[in-house]
Amino acid sequence: MKAFKTRIVIGVVVAALVIYLVVIARSAWIMLATGRPVAIIMGVCLVVLPVIAAWSIARELWFGVRADRAGRRLEAEGGLPDDDVAVYASGRVVRDDADGVFPRYRDEVQKNPDDWRAWYRLGLAYDAAGDRKRARSAIRQSLKLEAADRAA
Repeated sequence: MKAFKTRIVIGVVVAALVIYLVVIARSAWIMLATGRPVAIIMGVCLVVLPVIAAWSIARELWFGVRADRAGRRLEAEGGLPDDDVAVYASGRVVRDDADGVFPRYRDEVQKNPDDWRAWYRLGLAYDAAGDRKRARSAIRQSLKLEAADRAA
């Protein structure tokens, strides 16, 4: 159910982005057509900035799709972490429990640095511990290794 809600939210965000891009493109075209230097500069900015935003969102969506696919593959293999950690009523992991299991996954990556599964589990451990930056980095490394594993 949670995945379904996430997909709905993503769909709404993408639809809003498309509408935004159409409105901005129309405004940019009007500004570019005026021939005034300041309006032309603003028109160019109205074209460039939304393109950067769209690229950034597309990149994050692609990351999410790839991470989800790798997670489903790991789950099918029975390789997802099965640690019994306490969770709040909201479903969030109790941070102290997450910190307690973290060394196991860090050590696993140190022993097997080319194993995408170990990196993915480390990313989940970082995420549970609340370290989103390192979680994303570990998952990105996992995705690189997983792509190489699929290609082999």
